[in-house]
Amino acid sequence: MADDIIKVNTDKSVPEALDALEAAVGNAGATVFARIDHAAGAEKVGTPIPANQVLIFGNPALGTPAMQIDPRAGLFLPLKVQAYEDENGQVWLAYEDPKETMDELDAVEKSPVIEKMRGALAKLTAAAAQ
Repeated sequence: MADDIIKVNTDKSVPEALDALEAAVGNAGATVFARIDHAAGAEKVGTPIPANQVLIFGNPALGTPAMQIDPRAGLFLPLKVQAYEDENGQVWLAYEDPKETMDELDAVEKSPVIEKMRGALAKLTAAAAQ
């Protein structure tokens, strides 16, 4: 499973990286559905963890074709990117490779839409990391 995760490092803090990602997602015409702050949740139960947030977003222009091929693609959509601080203080943007995530859905995995999703995730995380 770890091989399915793509990581991009950044010199930004977790909130700054996710703010930049959220802006890039909006500029790309996608919709942000949720932003989850795992560290805030951990703090509420008295178990602090380093900064850790997830942005959930999607674009029907990419997701709908995948679900037309196989409705089960909806199990893996919308897309999500995590920003987290590791044990050394390095901040990473991480996401699952959609080609690997949907590898059980042969027709979707072999569809050009997967390469579009991969490209979008790569561009969005690169923009957010800068």
